[in-house]
Amino acid sequence: MTTSTDFAAADMTDVLAEIEAGASERDGEATPRFPGGPVGLLERAGMLAWNALAGTVRPSAVAELDLVRQVARADGSVGRIFDGHLNAVERLAVQAPAEVRDRELAAVAARRLRAGVWGGDPVAGEGPPATVLPLDGTEVLRGVKTFCSGAGGLDRALIMARQPVDGPPLAVWVDLTDRRVQVDRSWFQSHGLRASVSHRVVFRSVPVIARLGAPGSLSAQPWFSRDALRTAASWAGMADTAVRAALAELAERPGRGPLEALAAGRILTAQRTIDLWIERGARAMDEGEEELPVIAVQARVGIADACRVLLDEAARACGSRPFARGGALDRARRDLEVFLLQHRLDPLLARVGEVALGER
Repeated sequence: MTTSTDFAAADMTDVLAEIEAGASERDGEATPRFPGGPVGLLERAGMLAWNALAGTVRPSAVAELDLVRQVARADGSVGRIFDGHLNAVERLAVQAPAEVRDRELAAVAARRLRAGVWGGDPVAGEGPPATVLPLDGTEVLRGVKTFCSGAGGLDRALIMARQPVDGPPLAVWVDLTDRRVQVDRSWFQSHGLRASVSHRVVFRSVPVIARLGAPGSLSAQPWFSRDALRTAASWAGMADTAVRAALAELAERPGRGPLEALAAGRILTAQRTIDLWIERGARAMDEGEEELPVIAVQARVGIADACRVLLDEAARACGSRPFARGGALDRARRDLEVFLLQHRLDPLLARVGEVALGER
């Protein structure tokens, strides 16, 4: 298995610097493409094989969340694809049938397989939801998924799919190189996470390689919480970009005074809040804490709230100029706002609160 100890610090720094150097250009493309160059850099450096190890004993979460955060800091769109890949690989490692698991993990380790997790369902007018159906003694996937980050550049996806009858969703492993997988590149028109190419994808009777676990397994613990905290680490990396850009803007302001200093203090306080929640979540992952599901919810809420405070403070303090010119602060704000909106945390937090009240 490849771990952080296998990366030369200088090599990793160079990879991240190169990804960051091209972030603005990728974001500005009239028709964004899959960021094959940056993902290829991560792949060649061994970062896509970080957690390609079978079994429930997982690599250090402290190191893993830091790696996710650094990639998202370099480019939010690339970070979004990267955290999805790590989530998919972990599910493969802990939930796939042994034969599929070993073959696919070997392909990841050999730098031949990129993966993602696609859970978004279509709404009215976007097509029927992806459903697993029997066909000639096998199972196929038919229907639509949306917000499919990395569409057109990944080899595999873990798909949350409907059953033909009512019941918990299935988690199925699908070959995205099959010609019956069709990417609708006109669907994702977002101003944020543009290079994540999170398109609508149509599955036309695509064979299912394997089911990963029983129905409902996508929400199985501790894996669901671990997935969620990797995503939160991507939020943290995008927030870091906003902090760095906002502080640079404020530091260069002519006649800088106490208002700029106060804004900087508030921005840094919000960033420290993010740091503390990432540290707490990683510790719960590494120690296998029973409270991990609750900690993961609280950490995501705390990080999301701190991101919003940070972005609001940066915008009010810096004014319209950095957004009119574009650049890192503008891009980070767009990326974070879109990404945060994809996650409905209030129902999860209400559930945590209801349990706490019931125990009083």
